[in-house]
Amino acid sequence: MTAQVTADVTADVTAKPRIGVYPGTFDPITLGHADIIRRGSKLVDRLIIGVTTNPSKNPLFTPEERIAMVEREVASLGIDNVSVIGFNALLMKFAQAQGASVIVRGLRAVADFEYEYQMAGMNQQLNAAIETVFLMADVGLQPIASKLVKEIAMFGGDIAKFVSPAVREDVVSRVVRNGLLGDY
Repeated sequence: MTAQVTADVTADVTAKPRIGVYPGTFDPITLGHADIIRRGSKLVDRLIIGVTTNPSKNPLFTPEERIAMVEREVASLGIDNVSVIGFNALLMKFAQAQGASVIVRGLRAVADFEYEYQMAGMNQQLNAAIETVFLMADVGLQPIASKLVKEIAMFGGDIAKFVSPAVREDVVSRVVRNGLLGDY
């Protein structure tokens, strides 16, 4: 007698969706951020862009303005499994509240890795059920940092290579309106 084994090839409809959180201040959102959002959204069923407050970064935009900016940029990417939520809490508590199992982080250089590696270790101590996934920035986007984009704009430099046209307009307008434009 031969036993017949039948494999069930149907998807488990009760499977929990994989939710990821990509946290940051996004002040402003750059083309590098957009690259990580685009690529990170392919790794999970739902990607939440967590726009956080960080007063030590001397933000140019309010949290509400940054959330709106990120929502606009995500909409322009045409990705339907991404949402944007503001938060002002410990990342791991926010991620847990969202039902996330993954934290997505972008890396530009070795200096980023050292900081992010330490942060991932601390986050693992807080909640070992949530994994951190690092995505290397596209080689053409590696030098882009929000802080540098703001500095370039404040000294009248062209930031068009680093942000979308809409974000460029937002940044330049804010720099001019706040009287932050330097002498050169």
